[in-house]
Amino acid sequence: MLSRRDLLSMAAPAAAWLTASTAAKAVPATGKPKLGGTPTAFSNRARNSRTTGKPFDIVEHCHSLGMGAVQANPPATDAESIRAFRERLERYNMYLISDPRLPRTDAELPAFEAQVKAYKDAGAVAFHAAMTGRRYEDFDSLEPFKTMFEAAKKTVERAEPVLRKYRVRLGIENHKGWRSAEQAAWLQKLSSEWVGVCLDFGNNLSLCEDPMDTARRLAPYTVFTHIKDMGLEEYEDGFLLSEVPFGDGFLDLKGIVAMLRERDPNMIFALEMITRDPLKVPVFTHKYWATFDDSYSPLPGRDLAKVLALVRKNKPKKPLPRISGLSPEAQVKAEDDYNFACVEWGRKNLDL
Repeated sequence: MLSRRDLLSMAAPAAAWLTASTAAKAVPATGKPKLGGTPTAFSNRARNSRTTGKPFDIVEHCHSLGMGAVQANPPATDAESIRAFRERLERYNMYLISDPRLPRTDAELPAFEAQVKAYKDAGAVAFHAAMTGRRYEDFDSLEPFKTMFEAAKKTVERAEPVLRKYRVRLGIENHKGWRSAEQAAWLQKLSSEWVGVCLDFGNNLSLCEDPMDTARRLAPYTVFTHIKDMGLEEYEDGFLLSEVPFGDGFLDLKGIVAMLRERDPNMIFALEMITRDPLKVPVFTHKYWATFDDSYSPLPGRDLAKVLALVRKNKPKKPLPRISGLSPEAQVKAEDDYNFACVEWGRKNLDL
C-alpha cells in the first residue's frame, strides 16, 4: 500500500492517458483552468505503476487531462531539480500545491524551513497538510484524541513563523479528524493569514455534518479545495460514504463552488475522486462516540439526525464504486473512467 508521502513524491515519465490533441482541446479557451489533481485521485494508477515498474508522473498526468493545477512535491530539493520542476510547471501553465513535512518538534524546524523555501522556489502557491486520520477509527477514548489535537495545534504554531517569512499559505484539510466548528475556532484563535483550510467537500459527513454547513463554516478560511461528489448508503452499523463521479452524488457542487468563488475568484478546486470501496461510518457503535464530549468536542443529536435523514433521502443513483476483487488493470480503468467523468462534468457545469 502506497503512503500519502509516496504518492506525493512520485515524479517520473509515464504514458499520457489522453492524446495531446485531446488534452489541448480540453483546456478552456480563455483563462487558466482552476481544476487541479490530487495524488489520491490517481492512487490506483500510482500503485499499479509501482508494481509494474513503470513510474507514474502526476504532473504529466494532470497536464494530459488539461488541468491547471497539481498537488505534488518536487522530486528533489537541489537547485537544479527545483529549477527544472518549476520550468515544466510554467511551460504547462499549472499552479502547484505542495505538502511540506510540518515540524512536530523545534529540532525539525530547519528541515521544514528548507522544504518551504525549496517548494516556494519550485512555484508552490500554497501548501497542504492532512494532520489526522479518521478519529472514530484511531481512538477509543477522548483523552488520546485531545492529546493529538493539542499536538497538532502546537505543530502549526511552530510552523507559522516560517510560513509568514516565506509568505506561503498552508491549507489544513478537514480530514475526518475534527468537526468544522472545532477547526474554525482553532484557526480564529490562531489568527494568522498564513494558515487556513484545504476544504474537502465531503469528509465531514463522516462526523455527522451536512456538507453545505461545513462549507459555510470553513469558507472564510479556505485557501484551496479538494472537490468531490459523495454517495451514501445505509448499512447495519451506520452508513457507507463514497466518492462518486460529479453529478452522481447528492452534493450541491454548484452552490459550494459559487460560494467559494465569491470569496476568491481564483480558488483552486483540486479533484479528489478517490476510487476505492465505500468507507464505513459506524455511527451506531460505542467506539464511534468515544471521542465526542459535550464540553470539549460536542456532536449534537440533531446533527446525527440530519445526516441520517440525508442518507435515507439520497439513495445512490448508481451502485457505489467498489474495487475489491478487480484486477489492478481494472482498478486503474475504473479510476480513469471516474476521473474523466468528473473532469467533463466539471467543465460543462462548473466552468472548471
